[in-house]
Amino acid sequence: MKADHAKIARLIKTARGQLDGILKMIEDDRYCMDIYHQLLATRAILKKASNDVMQAHLESCVREALESGQEKEKITEIIDLINKMTQS
Repeated sequence: MKADHAKIARLIKTARGQLDGILKMIEDDRYCMDIYHQLLATRAILKKASNDVMQAHLESCVREALESGQEKEKITEIIDLINKMTQS
């Protein structure tokens, strides 16, 4: 992975901590909107991590593929990812 490992790990650990907190909120039968807000916050962190990984991929792996004439595989890979994102 070409992304900043420490930054991505920190974001994922934060999201994991938030998920643990959300599970505790559910077990404690907390107000549903409080749980929902925490789910949104966790989703935002995961989106940030995803975007950072994708940016690093585009700036390194895809650039290298383009420079070496191997772009077809990377383009297919990105199209497949876009299709997965639009299906959810």
